[in-house]
This record gives sequence, structure tokens and C-alpha cells, in this order.
Amino acid sequence: MSRRVRRKVVRRGVEKVDIVEKDELDWTRLPDDTMIQLFSLLNYRDRASLSSTCRTWRTVGKSPCLWQELDLRAHKCDPTATSSLASRCKNLQKLYFRGPDSADAVISLKAKNLKEISGDSCRKMTDSTLCVLAARHEALECLQIGPDFCERISSDAVRAIAICCPKLKKLRISGIQEVDASAINALARNCPNLNDIGLIDCRKVDEAALGNIASLRFLSLAGSTNMKWSLFVLPHLIGLDVSRTDISPSNVSRFFSSSLSLKVLCALNCPLLEADPTFVYNNYNHKGKVLVSIFSDILKENETNIFLHWRNSEKDKRLDEVLNWLEWIVSNSLLRISESNPPGLDNFWLKQGAPLLLSLVQSSNEEVQERAATAIATFVVTDDESASIDPLRAEAVMQNNGLRLLLDLARSWHEGLQSEAAKAIANLSVNAKVAKFVAEEGGIGIIVNLARSVNRLVAEEAAGGLWNLSVGEEHKGAIAEAGGVKALVDLIYKWSQSSCGEGVLERAAGALANLAADEKCSTAVASMGGVHALVTLARNCKIEGVQEQAARALANLAAHGDSNSNNTAVGKEAGAIDALVQLTRAPHDGVRQEAAGALWNLSFHDRNREAIATAGGVEALVALAHSCSNASHGLQERAAGALWGLSVSEANSIAIGREGGVAPLIALARSNAVDVHETAAGALWNLAFNSGNALRIVEEGGVPALVHLCSSSLSKMARFMSALALSYMFDGRMDDIAPTGTTSTEGTSKSVNLDGARRMALKNIEAFVMTFSDIRAFSAAAASVGPAALTHVTESARIEEAGHLRCSGAEIGRFVAMLRNPNPTLKSCAAFALLQFTIPGGRHAMHHVGLLQKAAAPRLLRVAAAAAGAPIEAKIFSRIVLRNLEQHQS
Repeated sequence: MSRRVRRKVVRRGVEKVDIVEKDELDWTRLPDDTMIQLFSLLNYRDRASLSSTCRTWRTVGKSPCLWQELDLRAHKCDPTATSSLASRCKNLQKLYFRGPDSADAVISLKAKNLKEISGDSCRKMTDSTLCVLAARHEALECLQIGPDFCERISSDAVRAIAICCPKLKKLRISGIQEVDASAINALARNCPNLNDIGLIDCRKVDEAALGNIASLRFLSLAGSTNMKWSLFVLPHLIGLDVSRTDISPSNVSRFFSSSLSLKVLCALNCPLLEADPTFVYNNYNHKGKVLVSIFSDILKENETNIFLHWRNSEKDKRLDEVLNWLEWIVSNSLLRISESNPPGLDNFWLKQGAPLLLSLVQSSNEEVQERAATAIATFVVTDDESASIDPLRAEAVMQNNGLRLLLDLARSWHEGLQSEAAKAIANLSVNAKVAKFVAEEGGIGIIVNLARSVNRLVAEEAAGGLWNLSVGEEHKGAIAEAGGVKALVDLIYKWSQSSCGEGVLERAAGALANLAADEKCSTAVASMGGVHALVTLARNCKIEGVQEQAARALANLAAHGDSNSNNTAVGKEAGAIDALVQLTRAPHDGVRQEAAGALWNLSFHDRNREAIATAGGVEALVALAHSCSNASHGLQERAAGALWGLSVSEANSIAIGREGGVAPLIALARSNAVDVHETAAGALWNLAFNSGNALRIVEEGGVPALVHLCSSSLSKMARFMSALALSYMFDGRMDDIAPTGTTSTEGTSKSVNLDGARRMALKNIEAFVMTFSDIRAFSAAAASVGPAALTHVTESARIEEAGHLRCSGAEIGRFVAMLRNPNPTLKSCAAFALLQFTIPGGRHAMHHVGLLQKAAAPRLLRVAAAAAGAPIEAKIFSRIVLRNLEQHQS
């Protein structure tokens, strides 16, 4: 129970003293009308849950006024759930459900007095389900099934509805194959009050029979095909919707002239009308009747916004009825048009479509508001796969005060409005300008609050909003400060056990992945239990999108190894490394790419590196490298990168070679992507440290591949590491196991000319080093004892990214040994490498300096710098390394 604080003042002598008394508030003693008002703001699950806490609230929770309307769309609805609600639903008037399975379950509610049923996502609904639904609800006045195509529903179900529901006033069904004369005549005979029919996106409708429904006042045939338009006359028809059909200008004119009662004809996206310039020019001349079309200025009729004008007119029941129908059919048609996104409508969307949708967002009808928000979320998207947003359409929404309207809608207590408003804000926020505006208007706090919703649809769209907003570096901190990290982690814990929560999980994991890329937010994710939550997803979830985002989030958490302990935390989490290794075998490239990326980042930690090998990571990553020759560059980069990280350990390097990892890395080195060049070259450099691997690289054709990288790659790092790999291979150590001019390893029939390969390698190593050699600068440095000339050479020779490389003592010792190698090219290459590793300010420069001191390198560097026969590059680079050592010591 919450507490309230009451202050009272007592006298102690002449002094007043404040005493604070804390009394527990007895919520059960609140007036019933207050409690009913509070209960009405909750969804049905929370109302039922709250009702079970005490007798008083059980009585309040069963109040008929709380169960007039029931929205089951956000939850998986089964007979068990509906049976538990049945006792409360005796007076239920209005019901929303999603999916045919829920329709079957709805029957268990036994709500015989139900007057309105609305179902969506019913593509698989059958005649039998719809017939039983109608038979159990004889008092039904409104039945809406759509907007999905209900291709399994036939005229038989329509006839059953007509027979079972004699009080029917409104019937709207989408996507039926055929509505024949017998079905329509059954409606005419049995439903005398039927005044609103929507046969939307139907393949065939018997038009002649429609004329038999004399009570009909509103008719929508939007999207229906095979229409002749001349076979029915309806004496009381007020509104007609023929949007997205092939109706001709002459038929529209006939309807206007022959139907005296007709007030509104909606013809949005009708190609034959829009192709007739004469009709377009004369489209206003309809003697006071309203034509709603792509080419008419829908929001201006006699210089007035038609919707606002009708809304603000004196209360007129008939006018309200027309407005309600018009808003519904326009919102539905615009949603359909936005889904199909036909070409040639850019001008319409910018000048009329966006303002019209925003006008509908302000409707008093929540269903219209919901569809308008959905249409806004849809029409701005140009490509679902790449999440591309049309910037002009997004700005059109902004310019018409749309974001404020959507944010207000997101604050609604109605969960359907919350979810669709959040979806629209999420999609719009892909645009950086919109995301900035949302943040400035307090939208991040609103979206975070929605992410805490127990409603799956609301939570899913809110998590999607945070996913998109978190792309911007400037918004990550604001999301964390608003409690977004905890809300997202909580969503994973809440929905990971649900069979219908994959949408929530993917979006929540995606948002956490974006946030984890920021160092500060990464720490927050870990501290809120995010590591365990994400590892749980990676281990247990079988949905590819969820796996991909969970692996990406773990990769980003592990990417801050030097600045926080998250890399270690991910590696220590039970099952994390095993799960990521397993995900590298997933059938989906995106999952494999992110899993390999996570293992790459984790491999920077010694303990993680060995754990990955123990978990079968070497075999899995070699197999991945073999299989990704034709995959995306991102997957190739991460596969090679993970092997690069693992091969830092000599034991792993040997294992990679024995497992067959050399050949796929050579293949990846031939990629045309610079990022792949770098990771493949890095891995081959590490592998080449081992003489057995070096020989394998030669035999697998690796020398030409490395020579090509060394001479032609656009990446300095790729060229550098290729040169280092070649220098390892031909510094003489491989001669111990391949002393002859041609060689083949045990178990292979390949024969390679080592002498020819050596000459090719040394020639290209020399050419690489010479690209950093400026004759004048080197001559000046050789003639000078001052630091300026050496500084100039250092800056010219520096490879910025090389400062991030970390070498072991054995590797540094290898380069020191090369300073004694009789080959001048290898001397120059070794001095050049040590220069890169010791430049002050480099990430691991101090580490390398310590290793050089232990290896007694200063003496050899001085010898190399003073050697009479050594190349000038070896001399100058050695002097620079000596100066670097001195600077670090001082």
C-alpha cells in the first residue's frame, strides 16, 4: 500500500514542533465511482488481476460498466483465457480481437448481448469460424473483419450472418473472393436495419443484388474488381466509396446526377479518373456534392477544411453520421494506398495526404485515429528491408504539427492508440531531424514510459521507437537518463518466456545493441542485468531476428574491453561463449555475422580467447570462413576478424592451421572490400608466426594473395600486416622445416618453388617500405642530430591504426631478431614495424617499450642505426625507435 503523510503541530512549552505521522491509506474505502474510474483506465488483464486482491475490489471489478468494451488484440487469446473472463462479460457490448484463433476463443465469452465485433489479422479465418461467431451473437449490430484479405471466407458465411444477425446495421468485410446474389439478397431479406456495407478488396460482387438492400445509406466497394458500376440504384444512398477501383469519369458523373440523396463520393487512387484531364479540371462542379479524390483538395472545400468544418458545425445527427463514415473509409483507403505505395503519388502525399492523415488523427473516433496513425507509420517508409524513410514525407508530417499530435496520441490511455502512435513515431525517427524534434519535445520520456506497458503491442512499438532513436549518438544518454535501459532489459525478462513476444524481444535487443555501442550506456546495460538477459536470448530464442540483435548487443558490450569490465562480464556469463559459437552455425547470415563479431571482440581478452577455443570456436569459425566466400562483406570481415583474434594465441594459431583455416583466409584476402583485407591480413600475419602455418600459406597460394594486398590494397593497415606476414614467412625460420628449393607438406601433393616465392615476397616488402621513404627527408635526418628531421619522418611514416595493435613478447622478439638478419629488406621492415608499435600516444606503446627493453633491443637498434652497409630506411627507422624508447623512459 502507498503511504500518505499528514503533518500536525503540537506545542512543547512555547515551541512549536512539527510531527510527521504516517497513516496507511486504505484503498478499499475509496468511493466506488472513484475506483471504477481508476479501473476503467486499465486493460482487461490488469482489471481482472486487481479484482482478485480483495472482496471489495472483486465487487468493483465486476461492475458492468467496466466490461462494456473488451480489446483482446494485444494478447494471445485462447479458450482458457476467455472462459476466465466469461463471468464478467454478460453485458459486453463491443469486442476487438486479432487472428482466427482468437475468434474461436471469443465464443467462450458467452457474451450473447454483444453488439459490435471487430477482428483484424484474420487472413486464415474460415467460413465455419465466422458462421459460429454470428450464430452465437444474434444481437450483433456491427461486424467488421479486416483489413487483411479474408480469402477463405465465402458467400456462405455472409448468408449465415444475414440469417443469424437480424439486427445487423453495419457489415464490413475485406478480401472475399466473391459475394454472390444469394448472399446479398439474404442480407436484404433478413437485416432490415442494415444501412452500412463495406465489401472491400473483393474479387467479385453481384452489383444488381445490391440494389435490393433499400435501407443502404453507406456503401464501400473500395479495391473491389470486376465491377460494371451501372447495375444498382440505391434510393437512400448518402456515401459511396469507390477508391482504388477502375471506375470511369462517366460512371462517377452518373452517380452524382442520378442519386439525389448522395452527398459524398470517395474515389481515392482511381487511375481512370486521374488520367482524364477534363474530369480533373471540372471535378468541383457537382452541385454541392463532395468528391474526395487524389486530385481534389480534400482539406479545402469552399476554402474550408471539410473535416474541421463538419466537426465544428452545429450538432446534426445526420452530418455526424456522414462524417464518421467518411473518416473511416478515408483512413482505411489511405492506409491501403500507403501499404501498396503506388508510384506517382509523391505530390499528393506532400500536399494533401500528410495533412489529411493528421486531420484524421484529431478525429473523435478512436478507430479512425488508430488507422490514421498506422497509415502515417506506413506512408513514410520507402523500403522495409533497409528501413529507408522518405525525408520529404517525414518533413511534411513535421511541418503540419504532426509530431506533437502523435506524441499527444501516445499519451492516450487507449492502448490501441498508444501502439500505433508509437509505431509512427518510431518510423519517423529514422529521419535524424525528426529524431531530434522528438527528443526536444520530450518524446523520449513518453516512449520509455510506453516501453513499460504490459500490453505487448504497445511495448513492441515503443521498443522499436527506442531502437530507432538510439541510432543517434546524441540520444543515447537521454534514453538512459529516462530509464530506457532498465525498461528494455525488463522487456527481455518479461517476454522471453512468451510464445508471441518475438517482436518485443527483437526491438528491445536492437535498442540495447545501439545503446551498448556507447561506453557509458554500455556500463548501464551491464549494471541493469542486460548481459544475463541478452545471453538468455542468444541461448534460448530460435527467432533469427532476435538472435541477430542479441548477438550484436553482446558484441557491442564486449567492444569496450579497455574502458570497462563488460568484455570480461560477457565472457564469464554462463553459456555466453557456447551460445555465440553455436550461432556461428546458424542458417541466417545476419546471425552468423553478429555472433562472429561478438567472438572477435571477446577474443581480445586472454581468458575469453581460450574459452572460445575450448567451446569449439576454432572449428566453427574455420567452417564459417569456408562458407562465406560469397557472403556479405560484413560477414567475411567478422569471420576473418574472429580468427585473427583467436590466432593471437600460438596454440590457437596452430589449431586454426591444422583445421584448414589457411585456405579460406587466403580466399578472403582476395576480397574487393578493404575491411576484409585488413582482417584477413591480420589473421594470416598471426598464423605466419608459426613455421608450419607459414609453409601452409605458401602451399595454398598465399604469397601472391599477400603480395597483391601489400602492393594494391587501399588500406594502409592491410598492406602493413601483409608485409609483416611475408616477413615472418621468409625470415629464415621456415627453412628449418623446408630446407629445399621446392616443398610440400605431409599429406599434400602441392609443390611450391620457395625460392621464387621468397624473391617475390622480399621484392614487395621492399616496395612497401619504400612508399614511406622520402629521399630528401631521409637524407636530412641522416645528416642531422636534432629531433625535427626525425619527427618529420615519423609523421610521414606513421600508420595511425597500427597504434592499436598489441604484440606479444615473442612477436617483438621476432622483429628484434630481424634487425640481425643479413637481408637488408627484412632489417628495414623490422625497424619500420617497431617504429609503428612504439610511437608515443599509441594504445599499446608502453607495453611494447617494456618488451623491447626486456629483449635488450636498444643495443641492436643502435647497431642497426650505425651499420655502414644497412639501407638508409633501416638506419633512420632504428634511430626513431631509439628516440621513442627514450621519450617513454623520460
